[in-house]
Amino acid sequence: MSDRLADKVWMNGELVAWEDATIHVASHVIHYGSSVFEGIRCYDTPKGPMIFRIREHMRRLFDSARIYRMEIPPQFTVETLEKAAIETIRANGFTECYIRPVVYRGMGGLGVNPLKNRTDVAILVWKWGKYLGDDAISKGIDVCVSSWNRQGANTFPPIAKCGSNYMNSQLIKMEAILNGYVEGIALGSDGCVSEGSGENFFLVRDGILYTPPLSSSILLGITRDSVIHLAKEMGIEVLEQRIPRGLLYISDECFFTGTAAEISPIRSIDKIPVGKGEPGPITRRLQEHFFGLIKGEMADEHGWLRPLR
Repeated sequence: MSDRLADKVWMNGELVAWEDATIHVASHVIHYGSSVFEGIRCYDTPKGPMIFRIREHMRRLFDSARIYRMEIPPQFTVETLEKAAIETIRANGFTECYIRPVVYRGMGGLGVNPLKNRTDVAILVWKWGKYLGDDAISKGIDVCVSSWNRQGANTFPPIAKCGSNYMNSQLIKMEAILNGYVEGIALGSDGCVSEGSGENFFLVRDGILYTPPLSSSILLGITRDSVIHLAKEMGIEVLEQRIPRGLLYISDECFFTGTAAEISPIRSIDKIPVGKGEPGPITRRLQEHFFGLIKGEMADEHGWLRPLR
């Protein structure tokens, strides 16, 4: 069985065959996790394929690289990589897919110091369905509070979407799955809620929508930002503030957000039902608006959708 997810991969300005999209074992990224990346979705709509908030994602990619002093080759601007993503989607004949731009340190030296290693850029695309399971969006998922904490802001910067941060995510995810859950919720070093292994977190209590702030060691999610915007437009009060663990168990609704997870309701935490144990009304309203927008059924008043042209 082939592991191929697509026919073509964009690497350093060229489309290459999937089998040829390789790196050397001496690349710095293999030894030290020195990469930053993004996750973006392209949706098939009545007006044709549309990429959701590609500009914001590409900007965050460059921001992550800047934090880690990774100098992206000057010919690869934000605009260049946007066009490269579109080119890669077309080359693979996809109308709907997941897009993974990645910037990583390649050859140049095998010490911890990465400053002499070259910086490479690649873009993969593949078809990816519901990240947390086929029924996650409609029925919700069962999650646990992880025994693994999120990293502190002065250790690995959570604001950077870098590959090494996701070793922490793997511990959270594997622990959850091996204990019979779909996902885990990580706490920060202060004992307050941070995020999932690859998702931002929201909680509803008495009609107010809460989400952890930047200071809670979260990634500033693009979908998170979209949900905050939509909620405020719908007249839902949104508070970005620290969430103590205990509030999880007395919440009315909870859900994850993310490019892969989209808006995924949480039906139980540590085997305690969230609300009635099913997606709640505010979650449903936000899902309706979000999916209506990305599927082209509602007007894109924010200019969030980029056509493949």
